[in-house]
Amino acid sequence: SAIFNFQSLLTVILLLICTCAYIRSLAPSLLDKNKTGYVCLVCVCPLPGERKSPYVAVCCVVMAFSILFVQ
Repeated sequence: SAIFNFQSLLTVILLLICTCAYIRSLAPSLLDKNKTGYVCLVCVCPLPGERKSPYVAVCCVVMAFSILFVQ
């Protein structure tokens, strides 16, 4: 149901990026970049979390503020 609501879709994407970046920091071999198939999509998710971490962090704070106080 997150596909039909734009804010829910953004929340799911941010949570996926942050979760994959955290898992990759704990177990780098689990999310290897050289895998193929659908697992490769999950392996690409941590890249924005690692490379553009200040922007992802600001997006997470803005999303949390909007969920807590706007809705």
